[in-house]
Amino acid sequence: MTSQAAPESALTSIAQGDAPVLESLVAMNLNSLEGSGLDERTYFLVRLAALVAMDAAPVSYLMNLGLAADVGVTLEEVQGTLVAIAPVVGSARVASAAGKILRAAFGVAVAEAQASMPEQRQS
Repeated sequence: MTSQAAPESALTSIAQGDAPVLESLVAMNLNSLEGSGLDERTYFLVRLAALVAMDAAPVSYLMNLGLAADVGVTLEEVQGTLVAIAPVVGSARVASAAGKILRAAFGVAVAEAQASMPEQRQS
């Protein structure tokens, strides 16, 4: 397996729902939703702000924004949150977050596309 194949394989597994580590993280985080006393939309927008503040990895955005979308958080709300926190965390952090969100979304799209393509036979 090449160094390129390992990440692609992991992304394909995640795109197909085979991600026990991520599933455990999701379950752990959902427990904090109940304890927060916040409604679901506010909860995920606050988490987005925290991810930006700590310069989180793309997979953190992927996991949190995927769940946020499931509860109806819109792209406009995500963008509004980024605009609201920019004066506090700085434009560099917001730009970094936007890039990581795009990379995470692109990586999943590529993995899903590869998973749906029939295997090509080598001659």
